[in-house]
Amino acid sequence: MSVKNGYSDVWQAIADRVPDRSAVVSGDRSLGYAGLVTEAGALAHALADRGLRAGDGVAIFSHNRPEYLVTVLACLATGLAPVPMNYRYRAGELADLLVDADARALVFPDSATDVVVRALAGLDTPLLLIALADGGTAPPEALRYEDAVSAPRPLPRRAPVGGELRLYTGGTTGRPKAVVWDVAELFDVQRFAIWATAGIAPPATLPEAVEIAVSNRGMRPVTLPLAPFMHGTALFNSMNTLVLGGTVVVQASPGLDATDAVRLIRTHGVTRLIIAGDAVALPLLDAAEQDSAGLSTITSIISSGMRLSEAVKRRLHARGDVTISDMLASTEGGPYAVNTTTSAGDLPGVLRLLPGAVLLDEGLEEVQQVAGARGMLGFRGPLPKGYWRDEAKTAEAFRLVRGRRTVIAGDWAEALGDGGIELLGRGSSVVNTGGEKVYPAEVEEALLAHPAVADAVVLGIPDERFGEALTAVLVPADPERGLDPAAVTAFVGERLAGYKKPRHIVVRPSLDRSPHGKIDMVRLTREAAAAIATSASPDHRSQNAG
Repeated sequence: MSVKNGYSDVWQAIADRVPDRSAVVSGDRSLGYAGLVTEAGALAHALADRGLRAGDGVAIFSHNRPEYLVTVLACLATGLAPVPMNYRYRAGELADLLVDADARALVFPDSATDVVVRALAGLDTPLLLIALADGGTAPPEALRYEDAVSAPRPLPRRAPVGGELRLYTGGTTGRPKAVVWDVAELFDVQRFAIWATAGIAPPATLPEAVEIAVSNRGMRPVTLPLAPFMHGTALFNSMNTLVLGGTVVVQASPGLDATDAVRLIRTHGVTRLIIAGDAVALPLLDAAEQDSAGLSTITSIISSGMRLSEAVKRRLHARGDVTISDMLASTEGGPYAVNTTTSAGDLPGVLRLLPGAVLLDEGLEEVQQVAGARGMLGFRGPLPKGYWRDEAKTAEAFRLVRGRRTVIAGDWAEALGDGGIELLGRGSSVVNTGGEKVYPAEVEEALLAHPAVADAVVLGIPDERFGEALTAVLVPADPERGLDPAAVTAFVGERLAGYKKPRHIVVRPSLDRSPHGKIDMVRLTREAAAAIATSASPDHRSQNAG
């Protein structure tokens, strides 16, 4: 039996061998492998009993919690497509995604009932609602999760062929788009992350994979994802942990609680951290200063989504014997490259291309072995089917290059000639802040809807913690009256997710547009950064609510 059957088959086979081993732990709740499978079976049957069939999308609008992973398993085992959605979205944003995803069901915490009800008000098609207990009040038509899983039911022993996982991008080139992964292809591309990073030859059969997991050859990682499951880094690494027979420790809160994270690491003996750069690592390190043993069990840190600085890596290495894997990946494919350091002596390290990754010049010729050559990062190997119901965007991103299907990332890099690269930046204007990707045009549209704003441009300013700080440069409609930065920021926050609110607002009499409306972005970015650096006014440093 091939190991390519996928996640569901492996997890169930592990449950047969070690049913009581902890699979998912959160707070005072612990799900063993058998419990995980049983609960997922009950949920799968509840969905089927209410009309959902293979191929239907199940939207998950929630912060990290055990039920998230149960829902994913229930879907993968039955051919339903899990569709993670950004739990920070406001009602209008959620409604847009639900329509785009053509979702048939929505799983959400009852604390988000207000957002969900307002999102559903504009939809033509009713959804099956499944409410997770979270201190709120569920809509009367919602099925309570605890009721859905109250009757144990078995999962199919073999997951159906052609199952999908639809993962929305951060919107680097516009509105978020769902990347459609065939589950078997996703499992195949994750083989390196699952086994090779542990120094194990990927198994050829399902029994071999299970034997690695139950015999502890896979090191039985205890993983704490401190990035949200709605992003591939946290979700895939958690799924991979369960393939190795490990345990996923879930911090069930909408935002990072660094002090609690340190407690979880110590209490559960966490060995692997999943983070999103300095935005997570800095608060964690600061909290660990109050707990000398707080990070002592950590042996592996995987970071992706934003910059993990050399200074922060140095502090992490100083806490103990830890391997840091600073990954470069995208929802569409990869991982492309990794900078791996095992001690402070390895710093700053080199970003090295992984198997399947290539550097392509403008003629789409491979140049990764040519020192000094610049090109676009690409990846060949197991790839997604494409973008959900968008053939044009799929053809643009997934190209046939020299007879091989290749995904072209938005990142440019310079080859060092030995497999190493130096990242130059993204080819688009996306702002990467705290691990979230923000499309400036969307924020500019919200800003320009404010009556006090005559002109606006949104850009990223380098920031020690967040990688880039979302910054709005505004021209007031009435120069004499000016504008209130705090009021403008709150205005945006009412329309968009909290992380899309500008952290800095710079007010200018003009954006100095050309006759064609163009802006010298290099100069404007430099001047905005200088204005922020010299300003101590809290009005210009609006904080981003989760």
